[in-house]
Amino acid sequence: MLYQFYETQRSLMEPFSDLAQTAAKMFGNHLSLAGQNPFAQRLSAGYDLLHRLGKDYEKPEFGLRTIDVDGIDVAIHERVEIAKPFCELRRFKRFTDDNDTLEKIKGQPAVLIVAPLSGHYATLLRDTVKTMLKDHKVYITDWKNARLVPLSEGEFHLDDYVNYVQEFIRHVQGKYGNCHVISVCQPTVPVLAAVSLMASRGETTPLSMTMMGGPIDARKSPTAVNNLAMNKSYSWFENNVIFRVPSNFPGAGRRVYPGFLQHTGFVAMNPSNHANSHYDYFKDLIKGDDASTEAHRKFYDEYNAVLDMDADYYLDTIKVVFQDFCLVNGNWDVKGVNGKIERVRPEDITTTALFSVEGELDDISGSGQTQAVHDICTGVPRSAQKHFEAKGAGHYGIFSGRRWRDLVYPQVKSFILAHQPARTAAAPPQAVPAVAATPKRVVAKPVLAKAPAKKQAVALANPAQAATKKVALKRTTAKK
Repeated sequence: MLYQFYETQRSLMEPFSDLAQTAAKMFGNHLSLAGQNPFAQRLSAGYDLLHRLGKDYEKPEFGLRTIDVDGIDVAIHERVEIAKPFCELRRFKRFTDDNDTLEKIKGQPAVLIVAPLSGHYATLLRDTVKTMLKDHKVYITDWKNARLVPLSEGEFHLDDYVNYVQEFIRHVQGKYGNCHVISVCQPTVPVLAAVSLMASRGETTPLSMTMMGGPIDARKSPTAVNNLAMNKSYSWFENNVIFRVPSNFPGAGRRVYPGFLQHTGFVAMNPSNHANSHYDYFKDLIKGDDASTEAHRKFYDEYNAVLDMDADYYLDTIKVVFQDFCLVNGNWDVKGVNGKIERVRPEDITTTALFSVEGELDDISGSGQTQAVHDICTGVPRSAQKHFEAKGAGHYGIFSGRRWRDLVYPQVKSFILAHQPARTAAAPPQAVPAVAATPKRVVAKPVLAKAPAKKQAVALANPAQAATKKVALKRTTAKK
Protein backbone atom coordinates (compact mmCIF):
# COMPACT_ATOMS: atom_id res chain seq x y z
CA MET A 1 0.00 0.00 0.00
CA LEU A 2 2.87 2.35 0.83
CA TYR A 3 4.42 1.81 -2.60
CA GLN A 4 1.13 2.66 -4.31
CA PHE A 5 0.75 5.76 -2.15
CA TYR A 6 4.27 6.88 -3.06
CA GLU A 7 3.63 6.39 -6.79
CA THR A 8 0.40 8.39 -6.54
CA GLN A 9 2.19 11.22 -4.75
CA ARG A 10 5.01 11.17 -7.32
CA SER A 11 2.55 11.33 -10.21
CA LEU A 12 0.81 14.31 -8.63
CA MET A 13 4.11 16.11 -8.04
CA GLU A 14 5.44 15.55 -11.55
CA PRO A 15 3.54 18.41 -13.29
CA PHE A 16 4.51 20.84 -10.50
CA SER A 17 8.13 19.83 -10.91
CA ASP A 18 7.88 20.50 -14.65
CA LEU A 19 6.26 23.88 -13.99
CA ALA A 20 9.09 24.75 -11.57
CA GLN A 21 11.62 23.92 -14.26
CA THR A 22 9.78 26.17 -16.73
CA ALA A 23 9.65 29.00 -14.20
CA ALA A 24 13.38 28.62 -13.48
CA LYS A 25 14.18 29.01 -17.17
CA MET A 26 11.79 31.94 -17.53
CA PHE A 27 13.28 33.93 -14.63
CA GLY A 28 16.78 32.91 -15.68
CA ASN A 29 16.37 34.41 -19.16
CA HIS A 30 17.52 38.04 -18.99
CA LEU A 31 15.80 38.83 -22.30
CA SER A 32 12.35 37.87 -21.00
CA LEU A 33 10.06 40.20 -19.05
CA ALA A 34 10.28 37.97 -15.98
CA GLY A 35 14.05 38.07 -16.19
CA GLN A 36 14.01 41.86 -15.67
CA ASN A 37 12.69 41.41 -12.15
CA PRO A 38 15.32 42.52 -9.56
CA PHE A 39 14.82 39.19 -7.76
CA ALA A 40 14.88 37.14 -10.95
CA GLN A 41 18.17 35.36 -10.13
CA ARG A 42 16.93 34.25 -6.71
CA LEU A 43 13.54 33.21 -8.07
CA SER A 44 15.19 31.22 -10.83
CA ALA A 45 17.49 29.49 -8.34
CA GLY A 46 14.58 28.68 -6.02
CA TYR A 47 12.45 27.19 -8.78
CA ASP A 48 15.42 25.19 -10.09
CA LEU A 49 16.01 23.70 -6.64
CA LEU A 50 12.29 22.94 -6.29
CA HIS A 51 12.36 21.15 -9.65
CA ARG A 52 15.29 18.97 -8.64
CA LEU A 53 13.75 18.09 -5.29
CA GLY A 54 10.51 16.98 -6.93
CA LYS A 55 11.65 15.35 -10.18
CA ASP A 56 11.86 11.62 -10.84
CA TYR A 57 15.41 10.36 -11.39
CA GLU A 58 15.75 7.71 -14.08
CA LYS A 59 18.66 5.31 -14.56
CA PRO A 60 21.67 7.34 -15.82
CA GLU A 61 23.87 6.33 -18.74
CA PHE A 62 27.52 5.42 -18.41
CA GLY A 63 28.12 7.94 -21.19
CA LEU A 64 31.67 6.79 -21.89
CA ARG A 65 32.39 7.63 -25.52
CA THR A 66 36.20 7.96 -25.62
CA ILE A 67 39.18 7.59 -23.32
CA ASP A 68 42.71 8.90 -23.57
CA VAL A 69 45.42 6.24 -23.86
CA ASP A 70 48.88 7.83 -23.96
CA GLY A 71 47.56 10.87 -25.80
CA ILE A 72 45.48 8.86 -28.29
CA ASP A 73 41.67 9.09 -28.27
CA VAL A 74 40.27 5.56 -28.13
CA ALA A 75 36.59 5.07 -28.99
CA ILE A 76 34.39 3.13 -26.56
CA HIS A 77 31.53 0.91 -27.66
CA GLU A 78 29.26 -0.20 -24.82
CA ARG A 79 27.39 -3.41 -25.49
CA VAL A 80 25.54 -6.18 -23.64
CA GLU A 81 27.39 -9.51 -23.76
CA ILE A 82 24.98 -11.57 -21.63
CA ALA A 83 21.38 -10.66 -20.79
CA LYS A 84 19.91 -12.36 -17.72
CA PRO A 85 16.48 -11.68 -16.19
CA PHE A 86 17.95 -9.61 -13.34
CA CYS A 87 21.29 -8.49 -14.74
CA GLU A 88 23.21 -7.63 -17.90
CA LEU A 89 26.91 -8.21 -18.40
CA ARG A 90 28.20 -5.11 -20.18
CA ARG A 91 31.44 -4.79 -22.06
CA PHE A 92 33.22 -1.57 -22.92
CA LYS A 93 35.03 -2.48 -26.11
CA ARG A 94 37.80 -0.15 -27.24
CA PHE A 95 38.53 0.81 -30.86
CA THR A 96 41.41 2.74 -32.42
CA ASP A 97 43.11 3.00 -35.81
CA ASP A 98 46.50 3.75 -34.23
CA ASN A 99 48.46 0.52 -34.67
CA ASP A 100 50.79 1.00 -31.71
CA THR A 101 47.90 1.78 -29.35
CA LEU A 102 45.88 -1.14 -30.75
CA GLU A 103 48.76 -3.54 -30.16
CA LYS A 104 49.13 -2.23 -26.62
CA ILE A 105 45.50 -2.57 -25.57
CA LYS A 106 45.27 -6.07 -27.08
CA GLY A 107 47.69 -7.38 -24.48
CA GLN A 108 46.09 -5.71 -21.46
CA PRO A 109 44.39 -7.72 -18.68
CA ALA A 110 40.67 -8.51 -18.79
CA VAL A 111 38.79 -7.34 -15.68
CA LEU A 112 35.27 -8.17 -14.51
CA ILE A 113 33.90 -5.47 -12.21
CA VAL A 114 31.03 -6.73 -10.08
CA ALA A 115 28.91 -3.70 -9.20
CA PRO A 116 26.84 -3.61 -6.00
CA LEU A 117 23.16 -4.48 -5.97
CA SER A 118 22.36 -2.32 -2.96
CA GLY A 119 20.11 0.49 -4.13
CA HIS A 120 22.07 2.38 -6.78
CA TYR A 121 22.69 1.48 -10.41
CA ALA A 122 26.02 0.22 -11.71
CA THR A 123 26.62 3.69 -13.20
CA LEU A 124 27.69 4.71 -9.68
CA LEU A 125 30.97 3.05 -10.72
CA ARG A 126 31.33 5.20 -13.84
CA ASP A 127 34.59 6.71 -12.60
CA THR A 128 35.87 3.23 -11.74
CA VAL A 129 35.18 1.99 -15.25
CA LYS A 130 36.57 5.10 -16.94
CA THR A 131 39.85 4.87 -15.04
CA MET A 132 40.21 1.13 -15.55
CA LEU A 133 39.62 1.39 -19.31
CA LYS A 134 43.00 3.04 -19.86
CA ASP A 135 44.84 -0.13 -18.92
CA HIS A 136 42.33 -2.99 -19.01
CA LYS A 137 39.60 -4.76 -20.96
CA VAL A 138 36.56 -3.97 -18.80
CA TYR A 139 33.30 -5.83 -18.15
CA ILE A 140 30.72 -4.85 -15.53
CA THR A 141 27.55 -6.32 -14.03
CA ASP A 142 24.59 -4.00 -14.66
CA TRP A 143 21.82 -5.04 -12.26
CA LYS A 144 18.23 -4.41 -13.31
CA ASN A 145 15.49 -2.61 -11.42
CA ALA A 146 13.39 -5.43 -9.96
CA ARG A 147 10.14 -3.54 -10.61
CA LEU A 148 10.82 -3.91 -14.34
CA VAL A 149 11.25 -7.72 -14.17
CA PRO A 150 7.96 -9.59 -14.78
CA LEU A 151 6.87 -12.22 -12.27
CA SER A 152 7.14 -14.80 -15.05
CA GLU A 153 10.95 -14.56 -14.78
CA GLY A 154 10.77 -16.25 -11.38
CA GLU A 155 12.43 -15.46 -8.07
CA PHE A 156 15.88 -14.03 -7.43
CA HIS A 157 17.84 -15.11 -4.37
CA LEU A 158 21.35 -14.50 -3.12
CA ASP A 159 22.21 -17.96 -4.49
CA ASP A 160 21.15 -16.78 -7.95
CA TYR A 161 23.49 -13.80 -7.58
CA VAL A 162 26.37 -16.19 -6.84
CA ASN A 163 25.45 -18.31 -9.87
CA TYR A 164 25.32 -15.23 -12.12
CA VAL A 165 28.84 -14.23 -11.04
CA GLN A 166 30.18 -17.70 -11.83
CA GLU A 167 28.62 -17.61 -15.30
CA PHE A 168 30.09 -14.18 -16.01
CA ILE A 169 33.55 -15.25 -14.86
CA ARG A 170 33.44 -18.29 -17.14
CA HIS A 171 32.32 -16.10 -20.04
CA VAL A 172 35.27 -13.73 -19.71
CA GLN A 173 37.65 -16.64 -19.13
CA GLY A 174 36.38 -18.25 -22.32
CA LYS A 175 37.45 -15.18 -24.29
CA TYR A 176 40.86 -14.54 -22.77
CA GLY A 177 41.89 -17.74 -20.99
CA ASN A 178 41.41 -16.07 -17.61
CA CYS A 179 40.53 -12.76 -15.98
CA HIS A 180 40.73 -10.62 -12.86
CA VAL A 181 37.71 -9.79 -10.68
CA ILE A 182 36.99 -6.58 -8.76
CA SER A 183 34.05 -6.41 -6.36
CA VAL A 184 32.90 -3.13 -4.82
CA CYS A 185 31.04 -3.10 -1.49
CA GLN A 186 28.10 -5.54 -1.29
CA PRO A 187 29.29 -8.07 -3.93
CA THR A 188 32.50 -8.91 -2.06
CA VAL A 189 30.56 -11.65 -0.26
CA PRO A 190 28.84 -13.33 -3.26
CA VAL A 191 31.99 -12.95 -5.40
CA LEU A 192 34.07 -14.71 -2.78
CA ALA A 193 31.41 -17.42 -2.61
CA ALA A 194 31.41 -17.81 -6.41
CA VAL A 195 35.19 -18.17 -6.65
CA SER A 196 35.23 -20.53 -3.65
CA LEU A 197 32.69 -22.84 -5.29
CA MET A 198 34.66 -22.82 -8.54
CA ALA A 199 37.84 -23.70 -6.64
CA SER A 200 36.13 -26.52 -4.74
CA ARG A 201 35.01 -28.07 -8.04
CA GLY A 202 38.49 -27.81 -9.51
CA GLU A 203 37.51 -25.14 -12.03
CA THR A 204 39.90 -22.44 -13.20
CA THR A 205 39.58 -19.49 -10.85
CA PRO A 206 40.37 -15.83 -11.65
CA LEU A 207 43.98 -14.71 -11.60
CA SER A 208 43.20 -12.17 -8.87
CA MET A 209 40.36 -10.90 -6.70
CA THR A 210 40.21 -7.29 -5.52
CA MET A 211 37.78 -6.75 -2.64
CA MET A 212 36.85 -3.11 -2.02
CA GLY A 213 34.94 -1.86 1.03
CA GLY A 214 32.74 -4.92 1.55
CA PRO A 215 31.14 -6.63 4.58
CA ILE A 216 33.14 -9.87 4.55
CA ASP A 217 32.89 -9.90 8.35
CA ALA A 218 30.25 -7.35 9.42
CA ARG A 219 30.99 -8.01 13.10
CA LYS A 220 34.16 -5.91 12.89
CA SER A 221 33.80 -2.16 13.55
CA PRO A 222 30.02 -2.20 12.93
CA THR A 223 28.58 0.92 11.32
CA ALA A 224 25.05 2.34 11.46
CA VAL A 225 24.17 0.17 8.45
CA ASN A 226 25.48 -2.97 10.18
CA ASN A 227 23.74 -2.16 13.45
CA LEU A 228 20.37 -1.75 11.76
CA ALA A 229 20.72 -5.11 10.01
CA MET A 230 21.94 -6.87 13.15
CA ASN A 231 19.58 -5.34 15.73
CA LYS A 232 16.32 -5.82 13.81
CA SER A 233 14.88 -9.29 13.34
CA TYR A 234 14.42 -11.00 9.99
CA SER A 235 10.65 -10.74 10.39
CA TRP A 236 10.91 -7.00 11.09
CA PHE A 237 12.52 -6.42 7.69
CA GLU A 238 10.00 -8.67 5.97
CA ASN A 239 7.05 -6.85 7.55
CA ASN A 240 8.30 -3.25 7.36
CA VAL A 241 10.38 -2.71 4.21
CA ILE A 242 9.01 -5.25 1.73
CA PHE A 243 6.17 -4.18 -0.60
CA ARG A 244 4.65 -5.31 -3.87
CA VAL A 245 5.28 -3.44 -7.12
CA PRO A 246 2.22 -1.41 -8.26
CA SER A 247 0.30 -2.38 -11.37
CA ASN A 248 1.78 0.35 -13.59
CA PHE A 249 5.15 -1.44 -13.87
CA PRO A 250 6.15 -4.62 -15.76
CA GLY A 251 7.05 -6.30 -12.47
CA ALA A 252 3.60 -5.72 -10.98
CA GLY A 253 3.05 -7.93 -7.94
CA ARG A 254 6.75 -8.71 -7.34
CA ARG A 255 7.87 -8.36 -3.72
CA VAL A 256 10.66 -5.78 -3.50
CA TYR A 257 12.58 -3.51 -1.18
CA PRO A 258 11.59 -0.23 -2.93
CA GLY A 259 14.23 2.22 -4.08
CA PHE A 260 12.50 5.22 -2.52
CA LEU A 261 12.80 3.62 0.94
CA GLN A 262 16.48 2.96 0.35
CA HIS A 263 17.02 6.55 -0.77
CA THR A 264 15.33 7.79 2.41
CA GLY A 265 17.78 5.68 4.40
CA PHE A 266 20.77 7.05 2.47
CA VAL A 267 19.74 10.64 3.15
CA ALA A 268 18.93 9.91 6.80
CA MET A 269 22.53 8.84 7.41
CA ASN A 270 23.82 12.40 6.78
CA PRO A 271 20.80 14.76 6.58
CA SER A 272 22.74 17.91 7.48
CA ASN A 273 25.33 17.27 4.76
CA HIS A 274 22.61 16.95 2.10
CA ALA A 275 20.81 20.07 3.36
CA ASN A 276 24.04 22.07 3.23
CA SER A 277 24.80 20.72 -0.24
CA HIS A 278 21.42 21.85 -1.59
CA TYR A 279 21.79 25.27 0.04
CA ASP A 280 25.25 25.64 -1.51
CA TYR A 281 23.71 24.72 -4.86
CA PHE A 282 21.11 27.49 -4.40
CA LYS A 283 23.86 30.05 -3.65
CA ASP A 284 25.98 28.88 -6.60
CA LEU A 285 22.99 29.38 -8.91
CA ILE A 286 22.62 32.95 -7.67
CA LYS A 287 26.34 33.61 -8.14
CA GLY A 288 26.31 32.03 -11.59
CA ASP A 289 28.98 29.46 -10.66
CA ASP A 290 28.30 27.07 -13.53
CA ALA A 291 31.10 24.63 -12.65
CA SER A 292 29.87 24.06 -9.10
CA THR A 293 26.21 23.78 -10.07
CA GLU A 294 27.02 21.24 -12.80
CA ALA A 295 29.08 19.17 -10.35
CA HIS A 296 26.12 19.18 -7.94
CA ARG A 297 23.72 18.07 -10.68
CA LYS A 298 25.97 15.22 -11.81
CA PHE A 299 26.39 13.90 -8.28
CA TYR A 300 22.71 14.00 -7.36
CA ASP A 301 21.53 12.71 -10.73
CA GLU A 302 23.46 9.56 -9.79
CA TYR A 303 22.79 9.58 -6.07
CA ASN A 304 19.03 10.05 -6.40
CA ALA A 305 18.64 7.35 -9.08
CA VAL A 306 17.73 4.21 -7.14
CA LEU A 307 16.36 0.79 -8.03
CA ASP A 308 14.11 -1.75 -6.33
CA MET A 309 15.73 -4.93 -5.03
CA ASP A 310 13.99 -8.28 -5.18
CA ALA A 311 12.72 -9.14 -1.70
CA ASP A 312 14.12 -12.69 -1.64
CA TYR A 313 17.62 -11.47 -2.50
CA TYR A 314 17.49 -8.63 0.04
CA LEU A 315 16.21 -10.80 2.89
CA ASP A 316 18.76 -13.52 2.08
CA THR A 317 21.54 -10.93 2.30
CA ILE A 318 20.28 -9.66 5.67
CA LYS A 319 20.27 -13.18 7.10
CA VAL A 320 23.41 -14.65 5.52
CA VAL A 321 25.72 -11.61 5.71
CA PHE A 322 24.55 -9.47 8.64
CA GLN A 323 22.79 -11.82 11.06
CA ASP A 324 24.16 -15.37 10.72
CA PHE A 325 27.60 -14.38 9.33
CA CYS A 326 27.54 -17.60 7.33
CA LEU A 327 30.64 -16.84 5.26
CA VAL A 328 33.05 -16.34 8.17
CA ASN A 329 31.40 -19.08 10.24
CA GLY A 330 31.87 -21.58 7.42
CA ASN A 331 28.26 -22.76 7.23
CA TRP A 332 27.00 -21.13 4.04
CA ASP A 333 25.38 -23.52 1.56
CA VAL A 334 24.55 -22.31 -1.95
CA LYS A 335 22.08 -23.88 -4.36
CA GLY A 336 23.52 -24.16 -7.87
CA VAL A 337 21.70 -23.87 -11.18
CA ASN A 338 21.45 -27.67 -11.25
CA GLY A 339 19.73 -27.72 -7.86
CA LYS A 340 22.76 -29.15 -6.06
CA ILE A 341 23.59 -27.72 -2.64
CA GLU A 342 27.28 -26.89 -2.15
CA ARG A 343 29.18 -25.59 0.85
CA VAL A 344 31.17 -22.37 0.38
CA ARG A 345 34.81 -23.07 1.33
CA PRO A 346 37.08 -20.02 0.85
CA GLU A 347 40.02 -22.10 2.08
CA ASP A 348 39.85 -24.06 -1.21
CA ILE A 349 41.04 -21.01 -3.18
CA THR A 350 44.74 -21.51 -3.85
CA THR A 351 45.63 -19.99 -7.23
CA THR A 352 43.83 -16.63 -7.05
CA ALA A 353 45.77 -13.64 -5.70
CA LEU A 354 43.88 -11.61 -3.09
CA PHE A 355 43.82 -7.82 -2.63
CA SER A 356 41.63 -6.02 -0.07
CA VAL A 357 41.00 -2.27 -0.06
CA GLU A 358 39.42 -0.21 2.71
CA GLY A 359 38.77 3.50 3.22
CA GLU A 360 40.06 5.07 6.42
CA LEU A 361 36.77 6.98 6.90
CA ASP A 362 34.35 4.41 5.52
CA ASP A 363 31.02 4.74 7.36
CA ILE A 364 29.29 1.89 5.53
CA SER A 365 31.81 -0.99 5.72
CA GLY A 366 33.83 -0.44 8.87
CA SER A 367 37.55 -0.91 9.35
CA GLY A 368 38.62 -4.54 9.20
CA GLN A 369 35.45 -5.88 7.57
CA THR A 370 37.07 -6.29 4.15
CA GLN A 371 40.52 -7.19 5.49
CA ALA A 372 38.90 -10.20 7.18
CA VAL A 373 38.94 -11.95 3.79
CA HIS A 374 42.60 -12.81 4.38
CA ASP A 375 41.73 -14.75 7.54
CA ILE A 376 39.35 -17.12 5.78
CA CYS A 377 41.23 -17.58 2.48
CA THR A 378 43.92 -19.67 4.13
CA GLY A 379 44.81 -21.51 0.94
CA VAL A 380 46.11 -18.40 -0.82
CA PRO A 381 49.88 -18.01 -0.31
CA ARG A 382 50.81 -14.99 1.81
CA SER A 383 53.00 -13.76 -1.04
CA ALA A 384 49.85 -13.44 -3.17
CA GLN A 385 47.91 -11.43 -0.58
CA LYS A 386 47.85 -7.66 -0.04
CA HIS A 387 45.84 -5.12 1.96
CA PHE A 388 45.62 -1.37 1.40
CA GLU A 389 43.95 1.37 3.44
CA ALA A 390 43.21 4.60 1.59
CA LYS A 391 43.95 7.46 3.98
CA GLY A 392 41.25 10.13 4.11
CA ALA A 393 38.89 8.14 1.88
CA GLY A 394 35.28 7.41 2.74
CA HIS A 395 33.18 4.65 1.25
CA TYR A 396 32.70 6.28 -2.15
CA GLY A 397 36.25 7.60 -2.19
CA ILE A 398 37.77 4.15 -2.65
CA PHE A 399 36.14 3.69 -6.06
CA SER A 400 35.31 7.20 -7.27
CA GLY A 401 36.89 10.64 -7.25
CA ARG A 402 40.37 11.97 -6.66
CA ARG A 403 41.42 9.51 -3.94
CA TRP A 404 40.34 6.59 -6.10
CA ARG A 405 42.36 7.87 -9.04
CA ASP A 406 45.43 9.01 -7.09
CA LEU A 407 45.64 6.53 -4.21
CA VAL A 408 43.66 3.37 -4.86
CA TYR A 409 43.84 2.81 -8.62
CA PRO A 410 47.67 2.75 -8.86
CA GLN A 411 47.65 0.00 -6.21
CA VAL A 412 44.93 -1.98 -8.02
CA LYS A 413 46.66 -1.59 -11.37
CA SER A 414 50.04 -2.78 -10.12
CA PHE A 415 48.49 -5.74 -8.27
CA ILE A 416 46.63 -6.93 -11.35
CA LEU A 417 49.71 -6.48 -13.53
CA ALA A 418 51.85 -8.41 -11.04
CA HIS A 419 49.54 -11.42 -11.41
CA GLN A 420 48.94 -11.16 -15.15
CA PRO A 421 50.93 -13.81 -17.05
CA ALA A 422 52.76 -13.18 -20.29
CA ARG A 423 50.55 -12.39 -23.26
CA THR A 424 50.93 -15.84 -24.86
CA ALA A 425 49.90 -17.49 -21.64
CA ALA A 426 46.85 -15.26 -21.32
CA ALA A 427 45.54 -16.11 -24.78
CA PRO A 428 42.59 -18.53 -25.22
CA PRO A 429 43.63 -22.19 -25.09
CA GLN A 430 42.90 -22.83 -28.77
CA ALA A 431 45.21 -20.01 -29.79
CA VAL A 432 48.26 -21.40 -27.95
CA PRO A 433 50.72 -23.27 -30.28
CA ALA A 434 51.51 -26.88 -29.48
CA VAL A 435 55.12 -26.02 -28.67
CA ALA A 436 54.02 -23.41 -26.12
CA ALA A 437 51.57 -25.86 -24.55
CA THR A 438 54.30 -28.54 -24.09
CA PRO A 439 57.65 -26.71 -23.84
CA LYS A 440 60.92 -28.64 -24.09
CA ARG A 441 59.41 -32.11 -24.31
CA VAL A 442 62.41 -34.37 -23.64
CA VAL A 443 60.45 -37.47 -24.61
CA ALA A 444 61.17 -36.83 -28.28
CA LYS A 445 64.90 -36.17 -27.97
CA PRO A 446 66.22 -39.76 -28.48
CA VAL A 447 64.38 -39.96 -31.80
CA LEU A 448 65.66 -36.55 -32.92
CA ALA A 449 69.27 -37.52 -32.32
CA LYS A 450 69.10 -40.36 -34.85
CA ALA A 451 66.63 -38.88 -37.30
CA PRO A 452 67.51 -36.95 -40.45
CA ALA A 453 67.25 -33.16 -40.36
CA LYS A 454 63.84 -33.17 -42.05
CA LYS A 455 62.41 -35.56 -39.46
CA GLN A 456 63.91 -33.47 -36.68
CA ALA A 457 62.04 -30.44 -37.96
CA VAL A 458 58.78 -32.38 -37.95
CA ALA A 459 59.42 -33.57 -34.42
CA LEU A 460 60.10 -30.05 -33.19
CA ALA A 461 56.92 -28.79 -34.76
CA ASN A 462 54.79 -31.51 -33.17
CA PRO A 463 56.26 -33.25 -30.10
CA ALA A 464 53.16 -35.43 -29.69
CA GLN A 465 53.60 -36.82 -33.22
CA ALA A 466 57.31 -37.43 -32.56
CA ALA A 467 56.47 -39.41 -29.44
CA THR A 468 54.07 -41.58 -31.48
CA LYS A 469 56.79 -42.27 -34.07
CA LYS A 470 59.16 -43.23 -31.27
CA VAL A 471 56.76 -45.92 -30.04
CA ALA A 472 56.40 -47.25 -33.61
CA LEU A 473 60.21 -47.36 -34.03
CA LYS A 474 60.59 -49.37 -30.84
CA ARG A 475 57.98 -51.91 -32.02
CA THR A 476 59.78 -52.31 -35.38
CA THR A 477 63.13 -52.85 -33.63
CA ALA A 478 61.55 -55.43 -31.34
CA LYS A 479 60.22 -57.37 -34.31
CA LYS A 480 63.65 -57.41 -35.92
